[in-house]
Amino acid sequence: MAGPSNVSNPDTASVSVWLGRQPLEQDHFPDWLTTYEQEVAGGLATGRLTEFVHSRWLIRQALYGASGQAPHLCRPVHGRPTASAEPEGWHLSLSHSHGMSACGVSSRPGIGVDIEPLFREMNWRRIVKRWFSPEEQDWLLDSPDPHNFLQVWTLKEAWLKATGRGIANNLQTLTISSNLELTGDRPGENWRAALTQAEDYMIALVWQSDEPESVPDLHLVHSADEAHLVPAELERLAEQPWTLCPMSQQATNAD
Repeated sequence: MAGPSNVSNPDTASVSVWLGRQPLEQDHFPDWLTTYEQEVAGGLATGRLTEFVHSRWLIRQALYGASGQAPHLCRPVHGRPTASAEPEGWHLSLSHSHGMSACGVSSRPGIGVDIEPLFREMNWRRIVKRWFSPEEQDWLLDSPDPHNFLQVWTLKEAWLKATGRGIANNLQTLTISSNLELTGDRPGENWRAALTQAEDYMIALVWQSDEPESVPDLHLVHSADEAHLVPAELERLAEQPWTLCPMSQQATNAD
């Protein structure tokens, strides 16, 4: 197990992904939640409450790992947790899927993370025909392997989170070729993208960096007690290779 990162200053280039498995059930919320978070949690059903509390716990552990500041001193901004309120200067992205949560942390604005289980059953061909570009349809529909679709889908989701947009009418703002070369609609910005697999999930990350070959750190967060904000055990998944996806930009009429 590894301790927190030595990168305590968000002015230092840093990007990481922190994974944590959700507990089976959460029928209460701990007192370390802020007043705002307690108000949100109070209106949630049990399943959503579990996801909400765990994600706020994971954010604090991720900030602990990235900055070295104790979890009980860390918190996200109100509303969508896209940045840290304490310590200041970190940018955040969350993803939840089938019992797993992920938190992306970056020292620069513009980060999006998405996770999907590797063996999720879904009608992916219908999604491709309805929402993807003609170029993507050509190669994805010719392939019987749903793994290709899963790579494209997680990359698109991460892109939309990083650029602050929803799915509706925006899935084609990023085009992905069969060799995982990406073309987006944000010229003049230094976007990077990467894929990996860990804990039976596909993980996609999109972020901004001036370093073309920068690779994110990937960590698994372990804890048997989420009712108290004690520092969790942080395991760096160094053996998980990232696939860096070449990213280019072209101007479009997209918002």
